[in-house]
Amino acid sequence: MECNGAHPVSFRIWGDDADPQALEQMQNAVRLPVAVSGALMADAHLGYGLPIGGVLATHAAVIPYAVGVDIACRMKLSVLDIPPERLDREGDRFAKVLERETVFGVGGEQPKPLEHEVLQADWNALPLTAKLFDKARAQLGTSGSGNHFVEFGILSLDSPELDLAAGSYLALLSHSGSRGTGAAIADHYSRLAMSLHPELPAELKRLAWLELDSDPGREYWLAMNLMGQYASANHAMIHWKIARALGAEVLAGVENHHNFAWKETHGGREVIVHRKGATPADKGVLGVIPGSMASPGFVVRGRGEESSLNSASHGAGRVMSRRAAKLKFRWSHVRPALAAAGVRLLSAGIDEVPGVYKDIHRVMAAQKDLVDVIGRFDPKIVKMAEGGRAED
Repeated sequence: MECNGAHPVSFRIWGDDADPQALEQMQNAVRLPVAVSGALMADAHLGYGLPIGGVLATHAAVIPYAVGVDIACRMKLSVLDIPPERLDREGDRFAKVLERETVFGVGGEQPKPLEHEVLQADWNALPLTAKLFDKARAQLGTSGSGNHFVEFGILSLDSPELDLAAGSYLALLSHSGSRGTGAAIADHYSRLAMSLHPELPAELKRLAWLELDSDPGREYWLAMNLMGQYASANHAMIHWKIARALGAEVLAGVENHHNFAWKETHGGREVIVHRKGATPADKGVLGVIPGSMASPGFVVRGRGEESSLNSASHGAGRVMSRRAAKLKFRWSHVRPALAAAGVRLLSAGIDEVPGVYKDIHRVMAAQKDLVDVIGRFDPKIVKMAEGGRAED
């Protein structure tokens, strides 16, 4: 479709039930003078500035709020060498490991800081990252609030994939990002970008950009990439701790991130592709697209669809706000659905129950041209934060 505005740019929409507020946000985003192209994924819903599920390519500029508050949030799946039937027989043991080895929530820190090579990166390159180092060290290996989770489940492969034979496997899946450190970086550079573009109207204010050849742009790019390393380290430590507690070895794994900006070539020119709540899906690239605590997720291989800027959804997508969910649902409504799915829920906010999400099967059907499904992950023991704000 083509949007009216000072700088109209065409973009495609996946799915037939786009949230009107998300659609409006995308229409605003492609009016930016730095916008080159865009796409709206099948899980799209309202975000800050750019909608969740929004993909935006820009020329020589990065938009902090189009990256998102939780910079480099990601999915990580590890296939463990434990027979999957043990999950039923030893459910209490697996639940205790999740409870003991994970830390959730805003401000959550490890009782004793963990060590990882990411802490040896050049955190002193910028005054802000130097200031945030102690927070980053304390929160390394922890998970956020909102829709972040760590869960055990069964991975089903219908054919050989991931260097594994067809069959069922016990797997660990996590979703989290760069924690308070990433949020502080996002806040600082978003405010800076807005101060540099006072000319933007109210509906575009949160989409203020930083020129990549400017000092602020170079600083943000450096900090964003450091957060990419840090978020990956978070997941690595979560999976390492849990595998160690179980005495398990990792047979295979898949990891991908969203809430990030990449330098890519599209249409013969270099652009900055922002994927806010959207999964990279270049040809052959592996990813994980989760559903909800009571519905499956999928391991996928990208098809490299240029009109989506080589992107796919990062999940099922919300159908209601957190406030609406808290007013509508009670745990008595949810327990039967969890029981029917064979899911043991250790903790979560009521605003994360299955009813707040789109049907993941419809979302996947809407993006068959973007990804091929190579495996299905069914959650069985799920741990989330007790509640708290969403980490966009």
